[in-house]
Amino acid sequence: MMIENSMKSLHLGLRVALLIATVATVAPSFSAAQTTSTKPHPRRPVTANVSASAKNYPAELVQQGTALFRQNCSFCHGRDAGGGESGPDLTRSKLVISDVDGEKIAPIVRNGRPDKGMPHFELSEGDIQSLVAFIHTQRKKLLPGEGSRPGGRKGVDPSDLQTGNAEAGKLYFNGAGGCSNCHSPTGDLAGIASRYQGLQLEERMLYPKHAKSKVVVTLSSGESIAGTLEYLDEFTVGLLDSSNTYRSWRTSDVQYKVDSPQDAHVAQFEKYTDNDIHNLMAYLQTLR
Repeated sequence: MMIENSMKSLHLGLRVALLIATVATVAPSFSAAQTTSTKPHPRRPVTANVSASAKNYPAELVQQGTALFRQNCSFCHGRDAGGGESGPDLTRSKLVISDVDGEKIAPIVRNGRPDKGMPHFELSEGDIQSLVAFIHTQRKKLLPGEGSRPGGRKGVDPSDLQTGNAEAGKLYFNGAGGCSNCHSPTGDLAGIASRYQGLQLEERMLYPKHAKSKVVVTLSSGESIAGTLEYLDEFTVGLLDSSNTYRSWRTSDVQYKVDSPQDAHVAQFEKYTDNDIHNLMAYLQTLR
């Protein structure tokens, strides 16, 4: 999901969560006797803020959430919400710890976090509540006396991402998704599923962070020069032209237009549905 590939911006991006503890300290008591003395007062034990996470959810709801999470979220957050190769450990997330019945988790699922590479997901209220139940149940396993397990990021098995419909993905690629405007299964994407598998492929689909930007520089004479953007700041724009020669100009002397692959993919985040992502991924996996 969502909670890819950015993702792999994206997902964005989103990341260190700490277990919050409350410590109650009682001030020392003083004796009013002839000789003033300080007597230490026993400290209360440190306890975790577990009110929300300690809630027991119906087993059927947790089971439904488990399936949804592994289909939509595991590629970033791991199969057990303990952190994946690009997403944070949700069982130690401060947002999850302070969440009560999905009041904080639900908006993230609905709206996504495009800046971190996470798309939004169009799920029913019941589906979101099942995700909440699963995440809090995983979180509960960390609490004292609940069968604590060590944390840590976990890899994602490629089979976790093989949940979509390839034919539907092909239709989306050539139609509503607009992917074919920039990409070709017999051109730049030929054999991509042989070069990248699983999460690597998902990340490149959602947020191709290493893709080179194109730029067109227009000189004062009207001549236009196109190439791959190699350098850009407020003073200089530089590119590699069709002969692989590096050329640069002062930005004050020319006009230029940059075409960034990342921008187009980030703009797609708010348009994706969860089925779009799974189906498109399924189609890309056929391009061997």
